[in-house]
Amino acid sequence: MNSRDWDKRYQEKKLVWSAGPNQFVESEVASLAPGRALDVACGEGRNALWLADQGWTVTALDYSPVAIEKAKARSSEIGANITWQVADATTDIDGRYDLILYAYLHLPRAQTERSLALAKQALAPGGTLLIVGHDIRNIEEGIGGPQDASILFGPHDFEAMLTGLEIEAAETVERPVNKEGQVHQALDVLVRARKDR
Repeated sequence: MNSRDWDKRYQEKKLVWSAGPNQFVESEVASLAPGRALDVACGEGRNALWLADQGWTVTALDYSPVAIEKAKARSSEIGANITWQVADATTDIDGRYDLILYAYLHLPRAQTERSLALAKQALAPGGTLLIVGHDIRNIEEGIGGPQDASILFGPHDFEAMLTGLEIEAAETVERPVNKEGQVHQALDVLVRARKDR
C-alpha cells in the first residue's frame, strides 16, 4: 500500500487501531529507562503516546499525512509533547535514539533491510531496537494480518538483518484476537536487540 492508500484507510474511521499501546511494546519497554525514542510507522500514535506517558522523549514518523494529523490531534488532547513527522521509513531515519520501535511495519525484504540498516546507525550505544509484527506463520496458523508472504518474516529472518546488534529475544508470540465473540490466537514476531556500548 502506498501513502494515499493508507490515508484513505485512516480516513475511514476514528481509530483504525486500538487507542492503547500494543501489549508487547508495553511489556518489552516497561523495564527500560526512558530516553529518546523513535516510533517508526507510528500510525495514529498509540505506542508513541504511551511512550511519552512513560517519560520518553518521542519522535514518531509515518508516511501517511492523515495518520500523522490524527496522531497530532490525539496528542494535543492529552498534552503529550511528541515530535510528529511525515516521513519514509526506508530513507528518513536519522538522529540518535535509545529505543527504536517497529510495530507492524510490513515491507518487502529489500525495503525492510534498508530501513533496519538506517535504524542500526541511529541507535545509540546501549540502545534497544524492538520489532513487533505479524509472523509469516500467521498466514497458515493464525488470524488476521497481511496475507502476502513477501512482506512477512519470522524471527530468524530479522536476526539475519540485524548483524552487529546483540539479539536478546527473537521469537514467535501469540496475541489473542476477539473475532465475532470468539478468541483466536494471532502469531506475531517479536525481536529485541541491543547495540553494544
